[in-house]
Order: sequence, then structure tokens, then C-alpha cells
Amino acid sequence: MARSKSKKNSILNFVAIVFLTIIGIVLTVGSFDIPYTTWHYNGFANSISLGLDLAGGISVVYDCSLPQGKQNQDLEKAIDATKQRLEDVIGQEYSEVTIQRQGGSRLRIEVPSVTDSEAIFALIGEPTPLYMTLTENVYDEKTDISGSDIDDVYVSYQNDEYGVTVKFNSDGAKKFADLTGTVSGDGGSQKIYVYLGEVNADNLFQSLTCESKIVGGSTFISGSFDDYDAANEYALKIMSGTFNAELELVESTVISATLGADALKFCLIGGFVGLLLIMAILWWRYGDFGLLASFALVIYMILMIFFLQAISFVQLTLPGLAGIVLSIGMAVDGTVIIFERVREEYRSGKKIPLSVKGGFKRAFWPIFDSNITTIITAVVLYILGTASIQGFAITLLIGILLSMFMNLVILRFFVKWYLPFNSVKAKKLHLPKQERHEKETSTQEVVLEGGLAK
Repeated sequence: MARSKSKKNSILNFVAIVFLTIIGIVLTVGSFDIPYTTWHYNGFANSISLGLDLAGGISVVYDCSLPQGKQNQDLEKAIDATKQRLEDVIGQEYSEVTIQRQGGSRLRIEVPSVTDSEAIFALIGEPTPLYMTLTENVYDEKTDISGSDIDDVYVSYQNDEYGVTVKFNSDGAKKFADLTGTVSGDGGSQKIYVYLGEVNADNLFQSLTCESKIVGGSTFISGSFDDYDAANEYALKIMSGTFNAELELVESTVISATLGADALKFCLIGGFVGLLLIMAILWWRYGDFGLLASFALVIYMILMIFFLQAISFVQLTLPGLAGIVLSIGMAVDGTVIIFERVREEYRSGKKIPLSVKGGFKRAFWPIFDSNITTIITAVVLYILGTASIQGFAITLLIGILLSMFMNLVILRFFVKWYLPFNSVKAKKLHLPKQERHEKETSTQEVVLEGGLAK
């Protein structure tokens, strides 16, 4: 009766997990319109953020230096602030942009999935420092405004016209109030001169006038902006001058999206074929246990794809694909360790249920120890590595954590649910023959005085 109840529970468990797995596969690879709505579902696999080497795009390298009149500043802090500002500027249009420090004073900007490289160059522009001065062609660091005094620049719509709002930080707000106070109190003859680049006649961008002193830390610049695009172009030019460091273009590379798509296609084909071979070998070696392990691998891949698209800062790159492949290999290694321990337990004379229990118990620490060392390595690589190494590290880290969950939790439940159906037929599990421990007796001959005796 108890055995019949265990079988019934196992059947229900397997039916439920198969149903959930089918749903997981559909959600992973499916792409369809949701009925009775205007939404389109694109699938986990199609929603993964791809890196530059897979999706194609543009890579730009800038060399950073301190701007005019700021030579006493900390270059490291200026580069970090510029990196953050670049992320704000480019991130408004391209959410998948990655900006990394490279070497001592360089920044690498990578924007994947971009077919028009000119759009990126137009967005980044030729970053040059911005200055606002009262005296034409002369900059005074103490009283005049530089790009580092500006917090944000964006398009606004006020008084039935498009314009640009400039927000200053605390120092910039005070300087701007002083500048506008001087200009407004001079009868309109004084102007605020805006320069993009070194302060000289060649780099004069615009001259501004105002009717009153402006306090509050922001201002609205109106002008002949016909539409949003014209105002946005003006805002981007102003924003490109707000970087704390001067940027000099060193290198620009456009990577074809076709090459990336081909690389991804061949990697996926190779991975699929390899996965089928692994499943076949697991079945050949471990029988029904191998089928259970293959089922667990399918769930592992669904979870892997889900987390790759769910974690916002993950970008899949070619090194990232290598991390996935390596983590799959380690997942299979864990499976092999478990089932080989089970075989050893069975060979020693134990029954199948006890062999399974002992095998999982003996395999736990070897799997745990090896994976923990790999996790530590992946964390160190992610913290200290460059962008490509970080791509490898993050997929490896996700894969290792999921492989531990697959082997120590999912696979254990599968085997537990399987045993009520077969706890005695070793042939279906391809288990080895048990060793026979027969007590051997030997004939001892005792030489006695006068003859032989047994």
C-alpha cells in the first residue's frame, strides 16, 4: 500500500515537473502575440542582451586629460565623473551601452546592436569642454562656469516652445546667479559667452542674454528651435561639454552585425550538438539515471537562459558563451561524480536505495568544494577583469550556481521520485555487478607426531 502511494506521488511529481518544463521551453524560445492584447511576447532567448562581438556595433576609445584651468584637479576622479556622465548621455538613447576604464587614462565605449555608427558619433559628438564666461575669449576659474559645474541638460517645453533646461550643481548655481546678476544689471550690453573647446574666438558656441538674475540652480534656454530634434541637438552639444575630463578620440571600430550573428549561430549549433552527445553518453553509462540527468540538464538550460535575460547588467559575449560551456561541463562533472559514487556503493554490496543515499552523501563535499573555488575565481575575475573577462566571469558564476542547484537539489529529487518504480533492477541503471564477499575456509594441516590430522 505504501509502495503504491509512493508511486502515485512520484507520478504526480513527474507530471507536474514535465508540464512546468514544457511551459519553460515555450517561454524560452517562443515568440508570439498575446491574445486580446497589443503585447508581443519575445521569449527569454530573444531578450538576452548581446555584447558587441555578437550583436555588432561600435567601439570607441577616448584618452582623458584635465581641461584648461583645472590642472590642479585629481585626474582619476575626473575620469570617473566623465564615465558616469557618458553613461547618462548615451544611456538615454542606448540602454545597453558599456563604458570601461582601459589602462591609466582611457575610456572604452561599446554600444551593441547599432547599425548606423554615425548615430553614435553624433550622440557622443567630439566631446569638448564647455565654458561660460563674462569676458569674451577670457576664462576665470574662480568666477566663470565650466562643464563640471553642470549637473544635467535636457529638452523642455515651456511657453508653447521647445527649449533646453540646464541644471547646475551647488557651485555652478552660485556662479550662474552671479553671472546673470551682472548681465541683467548692465542694461543688456553685457553677455554670457558660451565656448565649446578652448576659450577663443574660434570655439564660441553662443552668446546669451538675460533680463534678471537667475537663482534656483537651473535655467531655460529658449531660441529658434523648430522642433524637439533641434532642441535635443543643442542639448547634446551642451552636454558633451560637461565632462570633467577632456576626451581625445584614439580609436573607433565598427563591428559587423553579420559576423556576430554568424558567431552566435555556430556557437548555438555546436552547443546543441554537444548537449545531445552528452545526453547520449549519460544514458549509455547510467541508464535511467542518465535520462534523469538529461532531464535535469534541460531544466538547467532553461534557468540559465532565464537568468541571462533577467539580470539587467548581464551582456552575452563570446567569452560569456565560453563561460556557459564551461559551467555546463562542470554540471556534467558533478552528475558523473554522483553516479560514480552510487556505482561504488552498489558494487560494495548495498541495495539500490542505500547506494543512492550513500552516493549523494559522498559526492556532496567534492562537488561543493570544487564549485566554491570556481565561484571565488569568477568573483575575482569579475571585480578585476576587463569587459570581456567580466562577460566570461558572470556567465560562469551564474552557471556554477545553477549547476550546484541542479545536481544537489533537482537531480536528487528526480532520483528519489524514480526509486518507487525501480529499486531492484540494476540492469536498467547500468550498475556494475556486486562483489561477492564469501567467507573462505582453508584446510589446515597439522603435523602431529605419528601422522596427519585435519
